[in-house]
Amino acid sequence: MAFQLSTGSCEKLQTAPQNDTSVYEAPHTLQFLSVKKVHGATASGTPNQPPPDRYRIILSDGVHFIQAMLATQLNHLILDGQLQRNTVAVIEKSTCNLVQGKRLIIVLDLKVLGSMEKLGEPIQFGASEESTSGGADRQGSLPGAGPTPAPVASSSTPAAKPAVPSRAPGATQRSRTSVYPIEGLSPYQNNWTIKARVTQKSEMKHWSNQRGEGKLFNVTFMDDSGEIRGTAFNMVADDLYPQLQEGKVYYVSKARVNLAKKKFSNLTNDYELGLEKGTEIEECHDTTNLPVMKYNFVPLSGLEQIAKDGMCDVIGVVKEVSSLSSITSKATQKEIPKRELTLVDKSGFSVRLTLWGKQAEGYDAEENVIIAFKGVRVGDFGGRSLSMVSTSSMQINPDIQECYDLRGWYDSQGAQTSFHAHSNMNAATSFGFRHEELRSLDDVKQAGYGMPDRPEYFSTRATIMHIKSDNLSYPACPGPNCQKKVTEQGDSWRCEKCDKSYPAPEHRYIMSMSVADHSGQAWVQGFNDVGTMVFGMTANELLEIKARNIERDEGQFNLVLHKAICSTYNLSCRAKQDTFNEQTRIRYGISRIYPINYREEANYLKDLLYSPWSR
Repeated sequence: MAFQLSTGSCEKLQTAPQNDTSVYEAPHTLQFLSVKKVHGATASGTPNQPPPDRYRIILSDGVHFIQAMLATQLNHLILDGQLQRNTVAVIEKSTCNLVQGKRLIIVLDLKVLGSMEKLGEPIQFGASEESTSGGADRQGSLPGAGPTPAPVASSSTPAAKPAVPSRAPGATQRSRTSVYPIEGLSPYQNNWTIKARVTQKSEMKHWSNQRGEGKLFNVTFMDDSGEIRGTAFNMVADDLYPQLQEGKVYYVSKARVNLAKKKFSNLTNDYELGLEKGTEIEECHDTTNLPVMKYNFVPLSGLEQIAKDGMCDVIGVVKEVSSLSSITSKATQKEIPKRELTLVDKSGFSVRLTLWGKQAEGYDAEENVIIAFKGVRVGDFGGRSLSMVSTSSMQINPDIQECYDLRGWYDSQGAQTSFHAHSNMNAATSFGFRHEELRSLDDVKQAGYGMPDRPEYFSTRATIMHIKSDNLSYPACPGPNCQKKVTEQGDSWRCEKCDKSYPAPEHRYIMSMSVADHSGQAWVQGFNDVGTMVFGMTANELLEIKARNIERDEGQFNLVLHKAICSTYNLSCRAKQDTFNEQTRIRYGISRIYPINYREEANYLKDLLYSPWSR
């Protein structure tokens, strides 16, 4: 099969301005004359996560060849054998960086067409035919042994010089050719500058461990190509914290590009910025070509389709605002301010969103304001709820079309609308058994449900293996809506809450059972509804049988326990960390218990076979 190379593409890639998307995002059919791993890479990594391999390549259009680098996300093409010497591919997206004052093309996306013999007799772009003819065929044709190649600049285009940032108010005089896209940053460039908007800035956080103590803050930068997280520590954090403000655009340079620590960030970027003493940050006063905040809004009615702890963007009208309150953190024993907002939108649903810390304390927006939230966490407390996290951001009355549409709808009809609350769906969410979210006991333990200090709900199917027969119930107040434990005083039972005495208590189950499935075993606790389902009788009735068993030495009580063993149920459970006698462990409580309906189970499996899951 013959391929037609894009003659002239090497010259275009080597001479076009860095922001010329008509060149770098256009397709170029080129041949790979060399693919070579870079040795001696200096990218920062950790012992458990070393820096990714980097590959230096030579691209040919049949007339000229140029040197370039392959983006790490394309490494699999080399490892799979799809990309090798003499492969022909369509370069679908690339970028141009300046490395030590010289141009370097980085291939970001490509489509492999096939392989064939070397096409044409290309020469190195910018050099004479006598000095370079056939040079691309030699493995040693790439100058330098370090991780950052040094391409030869075109003789017709002088090598670009690295931009020298200005600290004067004339930051807008900065050469646009020195501005990198965020998605093009990697540990292999040194002289770069990004022009980015601060979409989120965390509070100053203090930490202390065996190695010492310190402070830090995080910031999220965004441009048209993507987002990246930056972190500053200690004295650098003190210096930079007042310089950066949410919503403003800055030139940022001379920061360290590190591999991203994914457990601390939900951004998709593989890298993050370490803000250091020499990092330069200048506010951009140029009002042209500024990056704008990008959202992917989910209607409030669609929150049911997002998994618990998932992240999403929402926009809504603030219909209600609670007063400022606080909770005490079990981990630090410090009070954390909180404030709850009730949001509504055109989908006809409302949802509760929680602000924390300084955002909760400083909230003073006007009534019925419209707020856009980016990166909020979805919870399942009371159905569906939302919560701001350290990487979330909010924008009041943003200058976007969705805000204008929402304002027009609310002013014309939304204010008189009755909204559906997700909290009305408890039976199908927090406490309901859900086949599609069924978890084995081992999955629950391995996933760490209930850690560190907030409850998590899950559905499981398990068989009762053992029931502790002592302390199966407690004497409860028979008064309406009380259920508190009562104490015996002579011939009566006293309830301190109701401030009343009753002739007899109403016993309620409080059970501890060992359950098991194919993956393992766990101890679970259940209350009155669970005991009634398991034993088929009330706690008072079971205690009467137990009393007769003791008096007459009959085995009826043991028979009841024996019949309850080996029964299988669908369980809706809650996992929560608990500390007792200075020992911390996860306790599993049964919120709802359901007998197995085999016809329903069979219908579910039948539907599953015809679902996209089985294809």
